[in-house]
Amino acid sequence: MNEVPPSAAAAKKSGASTWRRRLPLAGAALLVVLIALGLWPRALPVEVGTAVRGPLVVTVDEEGMTRVKNRYVVSAPVAGQLRRIDWKAGAVVEAGKTVLATLETSGADFLDARSQAQAQARVKAAEASREAGLAQRERASATARMYGADFERLKRLYAQKVLSVQEFESAQMRATVAQQEERAAEFGLKVAEFELLQARALLSREQPGGNAEPLVITSPVSGRILRVFQESSRVVPGGFPLLEVGDPTDLEARIEVLSRDGVAIRPGARVRLEQWGGPEPLAARVRLVEPSAFTKVSALGVEEQRVYVVADFTDPLEKRPTLGDSYRVEARIVTWENPRALHVPSGALFQRGGATQTFVLEGGRARLRTVQAGHSNGVDTEILDGLHEGERVVVYPGDKVIDGTRIEPIEVDGR
Repeated sequence: MNEVPPSAAAAKKSGASTWRRRLPLAGAALLVVLIALGLWPRALPVEVGTAVRGPLVVTVDEEGMTRVKNRYVVSAPVAGQLRRIDWKAGAVVEAGKTVLATLETSGADFLDARSQAQAQARVKAAEASREAGLAQRERASATARMYGADFERLKRLYAQKVLSVQEFESAQMRATVAQQEERAAEFGLKVAEFELLQARALLSREQPGGNAEPLVITSPVSGRILRVFQESSRVVPGGFPLLEVGDPTDLEARIEVLSRDGVAIRPGARVRLEQWGGPEPLAARVRLVEPSAFTKVSALGVEEQRVYVVADFTDPLEKRPTLGDSYRVEARIVTWENPRALHVPSGALFQRGGATQTFVLEGGRARLRTVQAGHSNGVDTEILDGLHEGERVVVYPGDKVIDGTRIEPIEVDGR
């Protein structure tokens, strides 16, 4: 049996004694480390976004309604007994051929000198209106031809990339507006010719021994019946509205915006029409911002000054075959856009001391930085100075984030 030397036994006993003395110290040190780790401030998880350079569009978003551009209210030219109108809204009519209404008039009403003088004056006024309509149509046609040829030339230059997008879109807008004015002038001429025919028919009835047959009212334009104001047979006075006719495919959008937003809207601005019932949004362009505003009480009981913005459809009819008159649409009117704007999420910016500031992620900490903001669409804001592309900023920092706070980034915008 081997015996342990006395010196080895003493060394073993001394080592065990040292280990037992150091064990409490090691435990205490470990406890201190754990307490320090527990009390050490953890990185605060925050949402971050990235400053990116890309398209930024600022829009005015409001509701609007479609309406037929050129419409005509057919009225009774004289007093008489109206026969029942069997037409319904949506019926197709042809100019000068479709009989819309029939009036039975009393011959005694047409024998006095005053009525004859009035009928002659109506004929002269209708003839003057027709001449003015002819001149307006010629002028509108010449303008449309000029702007159309100009647009075709600029389109070739644009295809060769020697023309800016803004110049190309301006030429396109001028050509489109000129075409619309030509159509409106053509419509006005047809109406003037219709009124002249009606005035001459009345004048012939005013003469002694004139035609005693019922007065037949034909359609002034080709299109469809939009509304029937009076269906039943009754006695009507002169000027009483009977029907409304027009072309329901020739639409425009009338959008109601706040007057302060209308100031920033320019003719030719792009419009995106959504929620109209079709699968895709429709494109349009602003033709007119009406110069006169009106007061309207909002749903909250607040009086607002509003103004109408009129926009022409630029998409072909095939994309909106079922869209009709007075249909609701939601419009996004572009007031400013930049295809290469440096922008960040709007929630990353806040005001402090009259300056716009944000927290930038640097080395795992939030660093306060003052920036210069530009245009904003509510979701993203343009940065003019203070940030560089690719830098990450804290979105909705809250009161726990201060300059130098350790943060743990959580990407929220995928950028």
